[in-house]
Amino acid sequence: MSRVAIFMGSISDEEKVRPCADILDKLGIDYTFTVTSAHRTPERTAKLVAELEEKNCQVYICAAGMAAHLAGAVAAKTIRPVIGIPITASELGGMDALLATVMMPPGFPVGTVALDKAGARNAAWLAAQILALSDKDIEAKLLAVREDFKTSVEKAAASLNK
Repeated sequence: MSRVAIFMGSISDEEKVRPCADILDKLGIDYTFTVTSAHRTPERTAKLVAELEEKNCQVYICAAGMAAHLAGAVAAKTIRPVIGIPITASELGGMDALLATVMMPPGFPVGTVALDKAGARNAAWLAAQILALSDKDIEAKLLAVREDFKTSVEKAAASLNK
């Protein structure tokens, strides 16, 4: 069962979105990772959401560039959390995707993270935090990772304080 769905608007986005899947793998969270487009394949997008809803998918992560309506199209089909990753894909440097993802109408929120790979990583972390609300195993993994982050900063600081 996929607890998380990762949708990309284009296969060309894979390199920027792959870190999301890598983190979910590290945390042992099952996911679906596929390409679907709000504009080119709206029926596929709606069908995927409906099928995943039946299988109890709990969080959707949607990455898209330019017009970036994928997260909004998914949010229109579910009441489950939707996280948007704006992708840099035009001369506007990702600002178009960022605004299209973050500016949702009332009642159809999309939690929006940073652009590209940094956003992909944080989308995975945010999805895991959402799942951790009802899954103590994921909660424990997140706490352990946070401890590792803390330790690495302390080691880096100690290396400078010699």
